[in-house]
Amino acid sequence: MKKYVGHFENTVFWEGNVGLAAHNRGFPINYFEKVKDLKIGDEIIYKTPYGQRVYVVNLSIIIEQTDWSYLQETDDNRITLITCVSNKPEHRLCVQAIEKL
Repeated sequence: MKKYVGHFENTVFWEGNVGLAAHNRGFPINYFEKVKDLKIGDEIIYKTPYGQRVYVVNLSIIIEQTDWSYLQETDDNRITLITCVSNKPEHRLCVQAIEKL
């Protein structure tokens, strides 16, 4: 994660729930620096070799660092972004978005 966005290996790359993690501060590259600013209804564009998808944010929540429930398989296409919370090492910010159809 020092150079790239991390992919949770137990999630998919394209169909279903894509789980990604990245730093948001304190490193030369902070891909998730503005994730904390995402609001319900904002769009996330996900570009891969498979194509491009647009997702709409439907959840932004602080979770325990051990809560992996938001990375479970889903029937719909969604993206789950997880990053640290400033001054709360035991917590993570979790933002989920559903594919815009």
